[in-house]
Amino acid sequence: MGVGPRYDSGAGSAGGGRDGGGRGGGAGDDAEALLRARLRLADGQIETPPGLWDRIRVSGTAPAPAVVALPRRRPYAVALVVAAAVAVVALGVWWLVRPGPVTLRPAGPPPTVKVTVYNSEQACRTGRSLECALRLARDPRAEYAARGNSAGRVWHGDDLAAHCVVTDGRMVRDEAGVTSTRWYLVTSGQGVRGWLPGVRTRNTREVPECPAGQE
Repeated sequence: MGVGPRYDSGAGSAGGGRDGGGRGGGAGDDAEALLRARLRLADGQIETPPGLWDRIRVSGTAPAPAVVALPRRRPYAVALVVAAAVAVVALGVWWLVRPGPVTLRPAGPPPTVKVTVYNSEQACRTGRSLECALRLARDPRAEYAARGNSAGRVWHGDDLAAHCVVTDGRMVRDEAGVTSTRWYLVTSGQGVRGWLPGVRTRNTREVPECPAGQE
C-alpha cells in the first residue's frame, strides 16, 4: 500500500530538510501522520453486518435448555436385585459347607427280646438229656407233638432271641397244667429258628406281634 510521495535524499538536500544532527526528521513525521489518517479511514469504512444486533438480542432471551430427569429405580426392581444377590451368596455358602455324599445303609434286623426256656419238671432243670429236651415247632398252629413239627431242641435255662409272638396258636398244656395259645418265634444260640410254646417260658417282657405272613 502506498504511503504518499517518496522523499529521497536529493529532495531533502534541495529543500534543506536535514536538522543540525544530520537526520531527516520531517520525512518521518509526514509518513506517520499519513499512516494514522489511512487507519482512521479504514476504521470508518467497517460496517456492522445486517441483523447482528437482532440475533444477539434473540439469543439473550432464548429459554434455558430443559433438564431431562433420569428415571428413578422402582422399589420392586431394587428388591429383585437384592434378592438375587442374597441367593448368590446363599448358594456360595451352601457350596462351601455342603454335606458329603450320603451312603444309604441297609436297615439291620429288627431288635429281639430275650426269653428264657422254662421246664415245669423239676428233675429236668439240670442236665441236657434227650428226655428233658423241649421242642421248637415248625408251625405254631399244628399239633405240637406231631412227628414232622420239630425244628430243634432246647433245654431249661437256655436264652433265646424272640423276634415276635402269635396269640392264636394251638393251645398247649404243660406238665403242671398251665395252658397257653401264645407262641414265640425264636432263634437259639446255635442258630436254630422255630416256635416256642408260651408254657415253656416265663417271659415278663413285651414282645411285638408277628406281622401277617411271617407265621
